[in-house]
Amino acid sequence: MKNEFVGSDFNEFLKEDGIYEEVNDIAIKRVIAYQLEQEMKAQNITKTKMAELMNTSRAVVNRLLNPNNDSLTLNTLESATNALGKRLSISII
Repeated sequence: MKNEFVGSDFNEFLKEDGIYEEVNDIAIKRVIAYQLEQEMKAQNITKTKMAELMNTSRAVVNRLLNPNNDSLTLNTLESATNALGKRLSISII
């Protein structure tokens, strides 16, 4: 019996299933949340301090660090990276 998925990669499988964009977006958000959280730990910045640095509420920081929250804006990302002394880099490839 021939397997129809032999030779295809996982991305092709997701595209065929019609969920590639959704899965990719979730993965990107989780990576960003993880990177921000790791940088906060490295700099000993609490969520409360991060909120102060971003001139926002702790609830916004909680949403920012929640890998399941998909309502992230570029403005919030830029504010977070600036607060950490970093810069946001986004590219189209």
